[in-house]
Amino acid sequence: MKIATYNVNSINARIENLTNWLKKEEPDIVLLQEIKCDFNSFPFFDLQALGYEAKILGQKSYNGVAVLSRHKINIVHENLPEFDDENARYLEADIEVGGQEYRVASIYLPNGNPPYNNPDDESKWFYKLKWMEAFYNHARRLLQLRKPIILGGDFNVILSDNDVYNPEEYRNNALFKPEVIQRLKAFEYLGFYDAYRIKHKKDSGYTFWDYAGGALQNDMGMRIDYLWLNSYAVDRLETVDVDKATRTDVKPSDHTVLKAVLR
Repeated sequence: MKIATYNVNSINARIENLTNWLKKEEPDIVLLQEIKCDFNSFPFFDLQALGYEAKILGQKSYNGVAVLSRHKINIVHENLPEFDDENARYLEADIEVGGQEYRVASIYLPNGNPPYNNPDDESKWFYKLKWMEAFYNHARRLLQLRKPIILGGDFNVILSDNDVYNPEEYRNNALFKPEVIQRLKAFEYLGFYDAYRIKHKKDSGYTFWDYAGGALQNDMGMRIDYLWLNSYAVDRLETVDVDKATRTDVKPSDHTVLKAVLR
């Protein structure tokens, strides 16, 4: 079973980019973030033509998550349970592949940095912390399930100095503050495994490069996209890799694909 996560940064702007990759890789499941459209604007037919069912939690112009699959998708949760959120950031589903049912979720965790025009506004920061607390509580409940669980997406957290090209530049950034690192580590201590680090202990594994300043060409990136696996899923893990093909293709997102294969 092949699964991938991709912050597409507007699916309608990247539809050619995405479909090129789908044709080449033919994954079973794709978790998308920042689709930036509502239901009526989502390109369902383009994806159906390639054999993919799509379920989305959309939002006009901002945020938005989706799950694509070659297999039937049964939605379990739209938005985090027990968290009142006006933003479309979490979509959870059951999907059966090859006789095995998987619980998957597409996650777009808040960024947390203040608006450029109001650097003293901390509302987005506190929203991020509350969101992460709700996510932790839900993840703890998920571990009661006796089946493979894969939680993937753009987590907007840099976990260590090895996960960003210049750690000192990001010390005061909401992606790299101790509070968010601690919260994601707590999630890891619950019993979820960082799939990429299971297979790649020292590689940078960057999944995001800014459009400006030659960031991609100079590998000035960061690792903020993850596939988190419970014990049932990690026992099946065969490979996990960053795929830069989408980042170098036509009209790329500033993120690229993180993909994994499970037996």
